[in-house]
Amino acid sequence: MQIHFVKTAPADVRLIARIVNQGDSLADLDPALADGAKAARFGGKTGQVFEGFAHQDDSLRRVALGGAGEKASAKRDLNVEKAGSALVAKFLRSGETDMVLDLGHGDLSAEEAASALLGARLRGWSYDKYRTKLASEKRVSLETIYVINAPSGTETAWDEAAAVAKGTEFTKRLITEPANILYPESFVELCREAFEGTGAEITVLDEPAMEKLGMGALLGVGQGSERASRMLAIRWNGGGQEKPTVFVGKGVTFDTGGISLKPPPGMEDMKWDMGGAGAVAGAMLALVSRKAKANVIGVMGLVENMPDGKAQRPGDVVTTMSGQTVEVLNTDAEGRLVLCDALHWAQEEYDPAQIIDLATLTGAMIIALGHEHGGLFANDDDLASQLSDAGFATGDKLWRLPIGPAYDKLIDSPVADIKNVGPRPAGSITAAQFLHRFIRKGTPWAHLDIAGMVFSDKPGHTWDKGATGYGARLLDRFIKDNVEG
Repeated sequence: MQIHFVKTAPADVRLIARIVNQGDSLADLDPALADGAKAARFGGKTGQVFEGFAHQDDSLRRVALGGAGEKASAKRDLNVEKAGSALVAKFLRSGETDMVLDLGHGDLSAEEAASALLGARLRGWSYDKYRTKLASEKRVSLETIYVINAPSGTETAWDEAAAVAKGTEFTKRLITEPANILYPESFVELCREAFEGTGAEITVLDEPAMEKLGMGALLGVGQGSERASRMLAIRWNGGGQEKPTVFVGKGVTFDTGGISLKPPPGMEDMKWDMGGAGAVAGAMLALVSRKAKANVIGVMGLVENMPDGKAQRPGDVVTTMSGQTVEVLNTDAEGRLVLCDALHWAQEEYDPAQIIDLATLTGAMIIALGHEHGGLFANDDDLASQLSDAGFATGDKLWRLPIGPAYDKLIDSPVADIKNVGPRPAGSITAAQFLHRFIRKGTPWAHLDIAGMVFSDKPGHTWDKGATGYGARLLDRFIKDNVEG
């Protein structure tokens, strides 16, 4: 989706849209349009869209109104964002190629206007690369938005929002690619391409390097696959706090469950089991693209979990980089095995001020929270609160759950230091408790279980059916509000 700021609307664009607050007067509209909006019960509520037709400059124009809700709402930015996204959703496959968005209505600030454009661009993202026989009426037609009457400062605000959009779109792309295209090595190469020339530093560990470091847990997950495992780190030195903030993402590019094989129905969805790594990569691209004044590192443990004669077995004991041993009772509880080595390496290598991991870790998280919130676990109340606030601001919502010593006994192993699964109760909590054992004392840490959030079987306000981009904006906003000076 291309967005251009212009002084006057191009004469050949038929579709004209504007943002309307709940209760705004429509007196300046063509009377037939105003009457039509009233008849359609359009009142400017958040996400409402009205479409009508009017003669303007001797041409028939298609006119659309997008509702932004109440002006005084605590969710004002998100509501305006939803107005922009609703307008694009309405016309994305309408046959219209261009839209004029008139931002001179709705009493918008520059930041709110940028939010409307962010919603529009994110909702306009589509990845039809592999759909060669898609009917014309189902193809995306809307390509360009011409912005007129933008409030002063909107273009500057949009520069920053566009960087966030770029990162979120990268996350969506990574999650959307099929597993025969996206695997650990190709994930790395896509990141090399995306970050080329940005000033970010990329570090890659191959299997011999990880073996030398003692990453038996991560390597154990990938040993049944023909695809080699990788550890990827993207470093951005933007200044500010001396010690970096580190994000760690689970990057299981396909998860069959290994020897503990998943049921076939729905297994195709496991291409997005790298959603945590995808969110980290997208967040880093957003931060780098807007030149964030912060030192941030994104670490991604990249593996493919396959059932093979070389695959690890239930009952195997692996030694992690930290020296702790793990009894692998279920090879489908592989994400925590990837993360424990990635977390330990990130702490040893970078000595972070704080560390946040993201993972599509447990099905139990979906049972607990559905597809409305990601799960938040933390050893630091301030960090938990900051992440929750960032989630509220971006719409990537989080809900905090407990961890604590009482859950440790559920993952104690009779033959090793720890087992990789506990009993059925508190499944997401024991997974978080497992990870907590690999966090150095005194290091603020949060774990985000985003299993229910990275992929959706129905459209949302900033995504079509499929990858949602969840997590990239959340991490960017966390840095903006709490780490940048």
